[in-house]
Amino acid sequence: MSHLGPLRRGAWAALLRQLLRPPRAVCTRAVGCHSQVAEAVLTSQLKPHQEKPNFIIKVPKGTRDLNPQQMVLREKILDEIISCFKRHGAKGLDTPAFELTEMLTEKYEDNFGLMYDLKDQGGELLSLRYDLTVPFARYLAMNKLKKMKRYQVGKVWRRESPAIVQGRYREFCQCDFDIAGDFDPMIPDAECLKIMCEILSGLQLGDFLIKVNDRRVVDGMFAVCGVPESKFRTICSSMDKLDKMSWEDVRHEMVVKKGLAPEVANRIGEYAQCHGGISLVEEMSKDPNLSQSQLALQGLADLKLLFEYLTLFGIAEKISFDLSLARGLDYYTGVIYEAVLLSSPGQAATEALNVGSVAAGGRYDGLVAQFDPKGHNVPCVGLSIGVERIFFLMEQKMKASGKKVRTTETQVFVATPQKNFLRERLKLIAELWDAGIKAEILYKNNPKLLTQLHHCEKTGIPLMVIIGEQEQKEGVLKLRSVASREEVTINRESLVAEIQKRLSES
Repeated sequence: MSHLGPLRRGAWAALLRQLLRPPRAVCTRAVGCHSQVAEAVLTSQLKPHQEKPNFIIKVPKGTRDLNPQQMVLREKILDEIISCFKRHGAKGLDTPAFELTEMLTEKYEDNFGLMYDLKDQGGELLSLRYDLTVPFARYLAMNKLKKMKRYQVGKVWRRESPAIVQGRYREFCQCDFDIAGDFDPMIPDAECLKIMCEILSGLQLGDFLIKVNDRRVVDGMFAVCGVPESKFRTICSSMDKLDKMSWEDVRHEMVVKKGLAPEVANRIGEYAQCHGGISLVEEMSKDPNLSQSQLALQGLADLKLLFEYLTLFGIAEKISFDLSLARGLDYYTGVIYEAVLLSSPGQAATEALNVGSVAAGGRYDGLVAQFDPKGHNVPCVGLSIGVERIFFLMEQKMKASGKKVRTTETQVFVATPQKNFLRERLKLIAELWDAGIKAEILYKNNPKLLTQLHHCEKTGIPLMVIIGEQEQKEGVLKLRSVASREEVTINRESLVAEIQKRLSES
């Protein structure tokens, strides 16, 4: 109950309302003041983003942009590779760019430090994929597939020290072909080597050589040389660097950094210098030391069979049995291979060789079982094409030739020499698009004819369709060859048929 009487309560309420209501002039100034404050705050927030004298716009280390000219070349390379994969009956597949970290860590071991881990967002621990092989094995196990021939094209990420001038990046594209399933020995392996030969020949990169070995031969060699079994994988990782480092540097890493006895490293070095064809396979089968390893003899027997199939495929002269080849990834179990380019007489000796291998692969019979809860095994063999290194070499060849590259595939340009013909141009270009013809116009109401001609010449568009007042009256069009500058008059109704005829003849 209030102690104020009725009159005093009303007066008190009115007084409060008057005190709380600001004068109109004050309110206006306050609004202006608030507006100025808000503008000042907004400006202070924007300025740090607008004015950064030390800010450098760049791509992350080990990555790059590809301009339209480069994309034309990239697509040409990928088309050649994918068409070969399809020719051999492969199905397409895609997998996520990142996988569960625990799925990847045990598969790479010595290369684990090269993986990109994603920051924990309060959910699953994830890493960017290191290659396309482990995700494929995971896919087979997860879907309980026992047989598949697949190809995949996608980016992978490795936290290596990039060598841009040699086509080595931290983010790069891989093109993989794999055959999964339990088949008779060496038939799928031979097909993988045949595919590598077809792709490298089709891309016209020059002479190449595919080095072949077997992981069982490598492990058998380590055993007879005296390498402790616990060091097999780490010594194998060192040997894998022989395409980038001299034997002296690799030996130093084995002995000093990995604790291998010097005399053991020397024995490995003697074998690592051996390379040849089927005769070397037979020679190693009779080697007094290597023949003591049953594991090595199994690998040599498969290599002998492989060379028989490669001879039937007509590619044996492109293959070299090379005991220095190790392939550092831990999941390989059998035949391994790696393609390198050979320098030609007119080529600098280091130009082709410095990029390292341009394709590689091998057999990994135990990887799928590592993902399967019941340990069910699916034997696999495959290959990977190093797109970035091939692109680097082909780009150098393109620059040296001075050949101009078209960045569009436009076949026809719709033009007019007069004003107020936008609607007619739009009708014409819609008709061409609907017929599947690649066509363009300038996005202007009244473009100048000279500007339209220059655009065609600059971008390499071969044909130009011209409509004007006279053509519209007579129901005709002019068809101009941009290169020869010859013009012919055609009926409006026969536009599509005439252009299709011209394009089929070119």
